[in-house]
Amino acid sequence: MTLDANYLRGTVAAVFSILQHTACPEDVSFHFLAARRRDADAVRATFPYLDPSVHLFDPARVSGRISRSVRHVVAAPEYCHTNFTKYFTDAFWSDPRLSATFRQGPHRRRRPCYFNTGVMVIDVARWRAGGYSRRVEEWMAVQKEEKRIYSLGSLPPFLLVLAGEIMPVDHRWNQHGLGGDNAEGRCRSLHPGPISLLHWSGKGKPWLRLDTRKPCTVDYLWEPYDLYKAAATTAIEE
Repeated sequence: MTLDANYLRGTVAAVFSILQHTACPEDVSFHFLAARRRDADAVRATFPYLDPSVHLFDPARVSGRISRSVRHVVAAPEYCHTNFTKYFTDAFWSDPRLSATFRQGPHRRRRPCYFNTGVMVIDVARWRAGGYSRRVEEWMAVQKEEKRIYSLGSLPPFLLVLAGEIMPVDHRWNQHGLGGDNAEGRCRSLHPGPISLLHWSGKGKPWLRLDTRKPCTVDYLWEPYDLYKAAATTAIEE
C-alpha cells in the first residue's frame, strides 16, 4: 500500500479490516511505500504488534531507473450503465478525429464501458508487449500540449486506451462508487447480493463525511475501523 497523509485514515482502516476478516491474520504481510517516514510511523503506532516492511520512496534515487512500461489490465469491474461521456470535454466530443476513438471496430471489439482502475487484475507481459504505457502517455500529451480533452482525475486516458478491451470482473468482488460521483459525492446504496470489497471511490470519503456530520448510511460500515482518529483523539486527551 502507498501511504499518503491525505488518505492515511483510509489506509489504517483498510489494514484493520484485513486483520479482522482474514482467517489467519498472523500470515498476512504488509508492505508500505511512503514518501515520508512519519506516515509509516503513524501506522506503526496504530498497530504496534505489526512488523510491516516500509519502503521509503526517494525520487532522486530512482530517477531514470523506473521502466516506462507499467502494466496491462486483463480484468477489472466494468459498469456499462454508467455514462462516461462526462469525463471528456466538449472539445473532445466536437473533434471527429478524437471522438472516433470510442467507435467499435477492429481495435475496439466490444462496446466501450466505464471500468474501475482501482481494482484490476493485471498481466505485466501483455502490457509491455502492447506498448500500453506509450498509448496512455500519448493521450496525456494531447491533454497537456494540444487542448484540454478530459477532466475528473486519471481515469480518462485509461478509458481512451482500454475501454471495451478488458475482461469484466464479477461485481460482487467490488462495491464500487460508495464515495459518490467526483462532482458532488452523493450517497449511494449497496448493490444486492454478496460483496467482497467496499470501495469508497468518488469524491465523498467516509472520514470526511463523518467528521462534518453529514454521513451516508454506508459510512457507518466503515466507522468501526477508523482507528487512526481514535488513536489521535486518545493522544489529545492524554
